[in-house]
Amino acid sequence: MSRLRTAALVGNPNAGKSALFNALTGARQKIANYPGVTVERKAGRMILPSGEPVELVDLPGAYSFDPSSPDEEVTRKVVHGEFAGEATPEVLIVVLDAANLEQHLVFAQEVIALGRPTVVALNMIDLAERDGLVLDPAALSEALGVPVVPTVAVRRRGLEELTAAIASAEERALVNEALHQPRRTLAERRFTAASIARGAILSESAQHRLHAGLDRVLLHPWFGPLILFGFLFVMFQAVFAWATPFADALESLAGMMADTINDTMGAGFLRDLITQGVIAGVGSVVVFLPQIVILFAFILAMEASGYMARAAFLMDRMMQGVGLSGRSFIPLLSSFACAIPGIMATRSIADPKDRLTTILIAPLMTCSARLPVYAVIIAAFIPHTTVGPKGFEVIGLQGLVLFGLYVAGIIGAMGAALVLRRTVTKGGASGFIMELPRYQMPLLKDLAIGLWQRAWIFLRRAGTIIFTVTVALWVLLSFPRAAPGESQVEASIAGQLSKGLAVVVEPIGFNREIALALIPAMAAREVAVSSLATTYAVDAPDEDAAAQGLATQLSSKWSLPTALAFLAWFVFAPQCLSTIAVTRRETNGWKWPLFMLAYLFALAYVFAGLTFWIATALGL
Repeated sequence: MSRLRTAALVGNPNAGKSALFNALTGARQKIANYPGVTVERKAGRMILPSGEPVELVDLPGAYSFDPSSPDEEVTRKVVHGEFAGEATPEVLIVVLDAANLEQHLVFAQEVIALGRPTVVALNMIDLAERDGLVLDPAALSEALGVPVVPTVAVRRRGLEELTAAIASAEERALVNEALHQPRRTLAERRFTAASIARGAILSESAQHRLHAGLDRVLLHPWFGPLILFGFLFVMFQAVFAWATPFADALESLAGMMADTINDTMGAGFLRDLITQGVIAGVGSVVVFLPQIVILFAFILAMEASGYMARAAFLMDRMMQGVGLSGRSFIPLLSSFACAIPGIMATRSIADPKDRLTTILIAPLMTCSARLPVYAVIIAAFIPHTTVGPKGFEVIGLQGLVLFGLYVAGIIGAMGAALVLRRTVTKGGASGFIMELPRYQMPLLKDLAIGLWQRAWIFLRRAGTIIFTVTVALWVLLSFPRAAPGESQVEASIAGQLSKGLAVVVEPIGFNREIALALIPAMAAREVAVSSLATTYAVDAPDEDAAAQGLATQLSSKWSLPTALAFLAWFVFAPQCLSTIAVTRRETNGWKWPLFMLAYLFALAYVFAGLTFWIATALGL
């Protein structure tokens, strides 16, 4: 028999491979990059029980031999003997996290199926036992067909048994040629991994059993998505139901401030600026702070509890259907808060076509800046009532419409991804496996800090971008002064500037005030609300009319088809300059930002028009 010369550690990231590598090689290590790539290469000398040295290579963490990152590509090539200048490992040492066995067995099966001499290191067994999980290495060895050695790398437990198993791995492989199995699909490996993991568990704590039970329900291929969408439905119901008293209080406060200013200051430029520009404009956006806080409370709780990662896992199947992977879910979910961090989060996506597609559809996810727009239109046109089967009318209609708008954004994003992946970003979906964190109760302190940060970002936007644009619009709306009996908006500079756009958007049911609001809304979507509030305040015949809430004014001036078309426009329109700027930075040029602007404006115009024409035809 030939003398053993090389061995390699393989496994999922965070399985403890590097700790095991350090324990086996000690100070006998070399660190460099693999030729041609910047992936780190760690190699060292391990001593077998016979005293013979073996070169041990710590391969980059991987989830599959279908590579979706440079790390996984290096691991695949080295294991298969395809990496130039790198010797093919004679023995493969699969490192498993004992506390996360089912997940790690998915890749382990793929490695063992190669039919090469293989040893499994069941690592971090102490942490699994601390969590109340007792495993049977013998049962696991029988199921996998290779030796399984329990180890605790950081405490140097099990190293002698592991090196002995490595020394005899080649000999065992020769007498067990049945190890070479046909390659299974990912779904088959997941199913088998769950079965093997259950068979290897001798006992588990109540907490571990509870978490496993939760995963069986929440990650069920049929029940899991239903529970997820049910949770999201409740979230959007709460955004309206819980926020209404606080929003009403803020609106009353804005009204009292306007009344106080009108009563204490003489008529003139400064008073009009404060009441019509600042309070009517900026105040109309700030009243939606409670909805923003409630929305983020749910999102932060999902992240802190560990459910967010499971939601990404569930969405993987739907993502693959449109040519994306579950890796796109987190950036897209981040885009519910704001498209900018969502687009920046796409850096974690290794496949360039996958990443570009995710960037291009991120603005379609309903960011928090759209919430004030949706909320004011829904409050003005959708009755505050409940619907449902007879005798069970418990579903808030306003929350239902808001949920529908968010779903419309998701469907629009998936449809756009489907088209893009078959045209300009053509390519197949990449694989996706991710670590699932443990369930835990969110800490109130962490939630409070997160909510304060989100609220502060919203208020800072109101005090900077929205304030600046609103005041500038008020100035353009206020000069030159209209003659008696003439509309101030019609006579103003802004009114004259909006005439060209008004002609373009008139066929889809938009009026002059909407055309006027769309231009400054390019700075930030919330500005559409403040622009409408300022425009109607400037054009109001008296102070009482100007003091009316924006929702009240809209319901008396707009038709229902126009309001629905306005909502459809905001589902698709890319109205945020910051999003365009960050897209340019992430794609290194203007080609894709301009493409994104063109296709999103086209979608917004078409769907707003369809909504207006169909609603008008139905007599709404």
